[in-house]
Amino acid sequence: MAYDAGILRLVVDEINALGVCKVEKVYQPVNDELVILLHAGRESYKLLINAGSNYPRMNFTSSKTENPIKAPMFCMLLRKHLGGAKLLQATQYGYERACELEFEAYDEMGFKSKKYLICEIMGKYSNIILADSSKRIISALKTIDFSTSTQRQILPGMTYELPPKQDKLDTMQISFEELESVIFNASAEMKCDKLITSALQGIALPVARQICYECTSDIDSTLGEVNRELLAKKLFSVIESIKNGRCKPYLTSSSDGTPVEYSYIPLDFYGSSYKVEELDSFSSLIDAFYAKKSKNERIRQKSTDITRLLTNAQNRVTRKIALQREELLNCAKSEELKLMGDLITANIYQIKRGQKSVCVINYYDEACPSIEIELDERLSPSQNAQRYYKKYNKAKKAQIELARQIELASAELEYLDTVFEALEKAETESDLSEIRDELYHSGYASRMKNYNVSKTQAPKPLKFVTTNGYTVLCGKNNKQNDYITTKLASKTDWWFHVKGLPGSHVLMQTDGEEPPEIDFTEAAEIAAFYSKAQGDNIGVDYTPAKNVKKPAGAKPGYVIYHINWTAYVTPNEKKIADMQTKN
Repeated sequence: MAYDAGILRLVVDEINALGVCKVEKVYQPVNDELVILLHAGRESYKLLINAGSNYPRMNFTSSKTENPIKAPMFCMLLRKHLGGAKLLQATQYGYERACELEFEAYDEMGFKSKKYLICEIMGKYSNIILADSSKRIISALKTIDFSTSTQRQILPGMTYELPPKQDKLDTMQISFEELESVIFNASAEMKCDKLITSALQGIALPVARQICYECTSDIDSTLGEVNRELLAKKLFSVIESIKNGRCKPYLTSSSDGTPVEYSYIPLDFYGSSYKVEELDSFSSLIDAFYAKKSKNERIRQKSTDITRLLTNAQNRVTRKIALQREELLNCAKSEELKLMGDLITANIYQIKRGQKSVCVINYYDEACPSIEIELDERLSPSQNAQRYYKKYNKAKKAQIELARQIELASAELEYLDTVFEALEKAETESDLSEIRDELYHSGYASRMKNYNVSKTQAPKPLKFVTTNGYTVLCGKNNKQNDYITTKLASKTDWWFHVKGLPGSHVLMQTDGEEPPEIDFTEAAEIAAFYSKAQGDNIGVDYTPAKNVKKPAGAKPGYVIYHINWTAYVTPNEKKIADMQTKN
C-alpha cells in the first residue's frame, strides 16, 4: 500500500503524543533518508524520514542503520541548525502527504528562532526541506530549479509553497451529504474503488477496495452493483475514524509470513489464506512492512559499484569463453591439416613448383575419393607439405591451450557467481567492505575506482545456535568462508555446503562430540538457506572439517573435498531467524 495521507496523519498524531522533544543527533544513512534522534522524558526515539522514490515514509523506527564515516552536506547543515533544538509539534498540511516539523532552535547569535523541517511524502516527488521562521527555504535534500520544473521550484532563498492541489475533494472537510452527492451522481458503470480514489484526497487503493468489498464482497464491483447509500456510510465512517484518531494499525501477511499490505483498517479482501494482525502503533506497522525492503534498498544503493564491476566482469568472461569455444571448434579440424601434409608427401613425385592446387586420391579413406589440395605456388612440394604440418602442430598446441583457458575462464565465472551470491546476502556496510576488499585482492583493483585499502579486521560471520546448543557459523562472503574453513574449523567440527551451487560455508562446532540428528538437520538448513538454491529438498553436502582442503593459489572461498554425505532439507526463514544470535 502507498503511504497515503491517512497514514501520515496518524503518524503525525504519534509524534505530537510525545510532547516537546529534544533533538540529540541527526543522521543521514543514505542519500534520501534522515534519522533524527529525539529525547522525550527518559526515552529516546528515532524518527525516520525517507524521501526516496521507492519507499517514501515518515515514522519512528527501531531498525539499526550504519552511518557513513563522513556525513553528507545536507546532514551537516541540519546538525548546525537543529542540533540541540526542541521539536514542538508536527502539523499536516490539510489532508496532503506533506507535513512540517516545527523546531525551537538557536541562531548564530544565540537567540531563539523557529525552524521548520518540511516533509513531502509524494512518491518520486518526495523531498525534505529546511526553512526558517518565515518559511524561507534554507536548503533541501533535492533542489528543483527551472530546468527541472516550470511549475514549482525548491531553491534556497525562495519562500516555500505547497505543491499544486489535485482536483479532488478535501477528505477531512467533506460532509456526509456532499459525499452522498458525489456517489449518487457518478455513472453506474464506474468502479467503486476508482470513484473513491479519484474523487477524494489521500485515500489509497487498498482502502477503497476494502470499503467496496464490505459492501458487495467483491473488490471489482461497479456503482450499479452496489447499494450507494451503504457505500457512502461505510466510506464516511472510515473518514470519521481517521479524523478522530480512532484507527488502528493492521498488517496483512501471506501464509509464509511475508508482509503484503498495511493499513488503518483491516484488509479482509485478500481472503482467508492471508493473516491480518493488529500491531502496537502505526510506526511499528510501517517499520514491520518496510524494514526488510528498506534494508535491501539501502544495500542496493551502496553496492552499485560492486554490481557494476561484477556485471562487466561476468559479461567480459562470458564473451571470452564464447570466442574461445568457437576457436576451439576450428582447431578441431587440425587432423585435416595433417592429412593434407601426408597426401602431398605421398604424391610429391607428381607435384611441380608453381602449381596452385593438386588433385590426389585419399588412400586413408576406404572409398578412396579424389580430393583437391590447395598449394602455395611460391613453395616447393616438400615446403607445401611442411606448411600443412606446421599448421597442424600449431592447431594442436592451440587446442590444448584453449581448453586450459576455457577451464580458467569457467572457474572465474563460477567465482563471480559466488561473489554475486554474497552480495545478495550482504546486510551491512561492513559486509560490502569485505566484498570490496576480496575483489581488490583477487585482482580486480584496476577496475575499482578510488578504492583505498583499509586496515583489515577479523570477519564477523553469522552465528546460530541449534536445538541442543551447538554453535553454527555461516559465512556471508568468500572472505568469511575462508576465515571459517581455514582459521576457525577444528578437525572434529562438521562442515556444510549446498551441493553443486554457490553458497556459504557453514561450520558446526562440536568440541569433539557427536551432535544429534536434529542439529545436523538445522545446520544443513542454514547452508541451504544461505545459498543460490531455491525450493524444497535442497541437497547439502556435509563432512568433518578435516576433509576440506583449500588448494594453493585458489580463489577466495574455493575448497575441495572428496569424502562427504548429502542431506536433503527444506529451509524455513523464520526458524533460521530464531536460531540466529547477535555477534
